[in-house]
Amino acid sequence: MKARTVEAGRGWQWIVDGFGLFRKSPLMWIALTVVLVLIWMVSFIIPLLGPLLFNLLFPVLFAGLMLGCKAVEGGEDLELPYLFAGFKKNPTALVTIGGVYLVGTIVVVGMIFITAGGSMLPTVFDKSGSDMQAVAGALRSMALALTVGFALYLPLMMLIWFAPILVVLHEVSPVEAMKASFFACLTNWLAFLVYGLIILVLWFVASIPLFLGLVVLVPVLICSVYTSYKDIFIASAEPRPASGGNPFLR
Repeated sequence: MKARTVEAGRGWQWIVDGFGLFRKSPLMWIALTVVLVLIWMVSFIIPLLGPLLFNLLFPVLFAGLMLGCKAVEGGEDLELPYLFAGFKKNPTALVTIGGVYLVGTIVVVGMIFITAGGSMLPTVFDKSGSDMQAVAGALRSMALALTVGFALYLPLMMLIWFAPILVVLHEVSPVEAMKASFFACLTNWLAFLVYGLIILVLWFVASIPLFLGLVVLVPVLICSVYTSYKDIFIASAEPRPASGGNPFLR
């Protein structure tokens, strides 16, 4: 799969187009997202193994959501079984991607703890505050650890971002899908920077009223992954409508 390079402003357009997909079936998108979050929460009932299994299978579930995006785009009804549709289409390849993500996440978390040092958290949360110099040092260690974690987690996310959708819609091998995803993100880093900054702002705004705005924002962001894929990998030859007015009301 060959990716094209898009303008920085497309990062905002991905969210706008994602909202357009969400608006076609809002209640079902919210229901799918709630079920996904419930599965994630239930996974913590099984200590250690549950979260590991969820991370392993997340690309399978996410691929199902991408199939749902394609169905909605084509005018079909969105249904709850789409969340599990990835188990019927290339599940082995999707689990392989999940394995890479799982191992990568474990490595990132391990590096964070190694960089921070085992005594960081007890020092930071020591209520006595008797040694402010030690607390300041622990905070510096925490900041360094989070920076290292972000630097390592970012390329992992680049590997995984488009991989499930490329596997499930184009039957690309896991390795080729992850390579294509990584270089698509790399060559469009400016658009993804704009996209990420807008998400931070929207996430903050959506979190203010008791996090209720996330009920809409999260499914919109899921849909925006599909629209970013369409923009980068399936570039439309049709001219785009002229901008103007409120893009969320078009």
